[in-house]
Amino acid sequence: MTTTFPEGFLWGGATAANQFEGAYDQDGKGLSIQDIMPKGIVAPPTEEPTEDNLKLVGIDFYNRYAEDIALFAEMGFKTFRFSIGWSRIFPNGDNETPNEEGLAFYDRVLDELEKHGIEPLVTISHYETPLNLAREYDGWTDRRLIDFYERYAKTLFERYGKRVKYWLTFNEINAIMHAPLMAGGILTPKEQLSKQDLYQAIHHELVASARVTRLAHELNPDLKVGCMLIAMPTYPLTPDPQDVLAAKEAEHVNYAFGDVHCRGSYPGYFLRTLRENGVELNITDEDREDLKNTVDFVSFSYYVSVCESAAPDKAKGQGNIMGGVPNPTLKASEWGWQIDPVGLRIVLNDYWDRWQKPLFIVENGLGAKDELVEVDGVKTVVDDYRIDYLNQHLYQVGEAIADGVDLLGYTTWGCIDLVSASTAQLSKRYGFIYVDRNDDGTGTLERYKKKSFDWYKDVIATNGGSLTA
Repeated sequence: MTTTFPEGFLWGGATAANQFEGAYDQDGKGLSIQDIMPKGIVAPPTEEPTEDNLKLVGIDFYNRYAEDIALFAEMGFKTFRFSIGWSRIFPNGDNETPNEEGLAFYDRVLDELEKHGIEPLVTISHYETPLNLAREYDGWTDRRLIDFYERYAKTLFERYGKRVKYWLTFNEINAIMHAPLMAGGILTPKEQLSKQDLYQAIHHELVASARVTRLAHELNPDLKVGCMLIAMPTYPLTPDPQDVLAAKEAEHVNYAFGDVHCRGSYPGYFLRTLRENGVELNITDEDREDLKNTVDFVSFSYYVSVCESAAPDKAKGQGNIMGGVPNPTLKASEWGWQIDPVGLRIVLNDYWDRWQKPLFIVENGLGAKDELVEVDGVKTVVDDYRIDYLNQHLYQVGEAIADGVDLLGYTTWGCIDLVSASTAQLSKRYGFIYVDRNDDGTGTLERYKKKSFDWYKDVIATNGGSLTA
């Protein structure tokens, strides 16, 4: 069958401020946790920013945004997902007043997007907690961050609310379970962090997300606010009922965040987890009322599926922060992420059946080591592997739409090469646009169109009609 995508489907690409803006100390910006994470999540943070942190320069989008947005427009983007650097707006996170130079930068970005008719999709917090909030409050373990975040979000809504319709509260909010510094701004090392403090931080983020969702609707009823999850379907390794149960329990870890965002209260299985871990959350009556402010849509990233087993000796997977047992039926990427296009269709059906909220795929893509070559005198990357990966996944997206799933759009991750969040490398490339910068920091920062650039341009122009089974 020919894949049919709905009229008005939002095709585009996705990025994050800390991974591509650079300009970490320009125009009054404060430090974020990313500025002391030179190796991503694979090594402890440093005391201060170090020169080997590629994120300090990123790909210099801060100074090249007009050029890059023009390239997105050339591909035909209908939407562009980017995050606003919290410490660019509130340098310490707990400031009383915002940094005007930071606000003005995003005005200029929105000007360019409007010029090209591209719908902005803005992530309010994308692994970019201001460093001061990590140092002074241990991040989201402290209830005061709810108010700081609300002040920040209100500033964004009041400044950009007439220009930005689609908002995401926290990127991959469920990642806090596995990467508490990156996703929760928590400086206490993971192995020393108590379950009490971890789950309290989760609660604070969920309350903040719900409170900001209510605020957006109060300020402008036309705003659409979504949560953002890591989607990772978990299959039982065998038909053994104990493996099926183990897979179900692993899925519950991720479902809990979506259930609260979509249903407005904690599910019973999550409350059982708290009881069994001896956790008593500090929940106020106001918190319970706040949580009832549910999202308008559910967005998610999808890169990998895993298996789960009740057997304690099964090897865990490599390359993704969520663990899991490798699936013996699937191939893996160079970074050990197992490639499962059908899993995306499964997630779409699963989420739609569970929550009955419009869905939005806001991250999906293949990280690979690309080689810049000359073809007919033009520098490019012949990335047929990326084209094949995306074609297979998008075909399954079309199948899910045919299944009846309500899907708003699809934005590929790292539509232009950027610094990896997990390993802080540039050699792990996702983009349609090659950026000449290397893991050692060398390079011209010049942009080159990959073969996938024209392929994706054709997919958008045909609204998915060019995809093949």
